[in-house]
Amino acid sequence: MEIAFATTDKEIANCFRVMHELRPHIPEETFLARVRALQADGYRLVALRDEGTTVAVGGFRIGASLAWGSYLYVDDLVTLPRKRSMGCGSILLAWLRCHAREQGCGQLHLDSGIQRQDAHRFYGREGMAKAGYHFVEHLERL
Repeated sequence: MEIAFATTDKEIANCFRVMHELRPHIPEETFLARVRALQADGYRLVALRDEGTTVAVGGFRIGASLAWGSYLYVDDLVTLPRKRSMGCGSILLAWLRCHAREQGCGQLHLDSGIQRQDAHRFYGREGMAKAGYHFVEHLERL
């Protein structure tokens, strides 16, 4: 298995099938443009490949805040269903931790939907702690 940044249009497009498991509301025809727009704000996409096939992806950004100092925030972390419980998520999360340290980050953060109980158990096994609640309010656009 190998982990590499998805930077070319083809590499990003190859991540769609996996990302669709986590973000089914994003149509394939807009996926590349959305990733490119996010990249302008620091988003990075990495792919875990097994024999050339993308089986897990992680989307993240590096940031800094008064509350957390320098951190790596994981926007997206997902493995193909047929590859779950085979170590792919652990491998990708370990890579993200290592990358965070290399970038001088003191923390790694992510949010997870309350319905994703399997993911929560995975994060707990990986040593991550529940640290708060995330609140959302949908606003009407002006």
